Amino acid sequence: MSVAAWLRKLTLVTHLTVSLGWIGAVMVYVALGIWAVRAPDVETVRSAWAAMELTGWYVIVPLAVAALVTGVVISLGTPWGLFRHYWVLFSLGLTAFSTVILVLHMPSVSAGAAMARTMDSSHLSGMGGDLFHPSVGLVVLLIVAVLNVYKPRGLTPYGWRKAEQRRRATSLVGTVPEQAS
Repeated sequence: MSVAAWLRKLTLVTHLTVSLGWIGAVMVYVALGIWAVRAPDVETVRSAWAAMELTGWYVIVPLAVAALVTGVVISLGTPWGLFRHYWVLFSLGLTAFSTVILVLHMPSVSAGAAMARTMDSSHLSGMGGDLFHPSVGLVVLLIVAVLNVYKPRGLTPYGWRKAEQRRRATSLVGTVPEQAS
C-alpha cells in the first residue's frame, strides 16, 4: 500500500471515529438533559449540569472541530472534492453550522452549570435541562450522516466544469493530430 493510500485511509478512519463519537457524545448529552429535567432530587440536577458542561467542552467541542477538519481534508483528497457535489457542500455547511452553534452555545451551558452549583435547592428543581440545542443538533448530525452514506447525485456548476474538462481531456487522448503537408 502506498503512503498516500495509507494516509487517506488513516484520515478516513479518524473522520469516521470522531464523527460517530460526536453523535454518541450528543446522545449522552441529551440523556443528561433529560435526566436533569426528570431528576428526583436536586443533587442529581447539579450533577447532570456539571456533566453536561464537562461533556460539552471536553468531548463534544473537540470532536466537532475534528470532524469538520478531517471532513475537509478527506473531501480534498477524494474524487468528490470540496465544491464539486452538492451533498459535500451541504454536509460541510451543516457540519460548520453545527460546530459554530455548539461553540456559541457552550458558554450558556457553563452559565447553567454555574447556576446549578450555586442555586438554592428550592429553585433548582425547576431549572430543567438543556434539550433544544442538542436535540436539533443530533437531528442535523444524522442528516449529515445520511448525506455522506447515500451521496445524492447533483454536481455544482464548478463540478460540471471540472467533469467537462475531464471529458474533453480523455476524448483528446484517443485522437490523432492531422499532419501538415
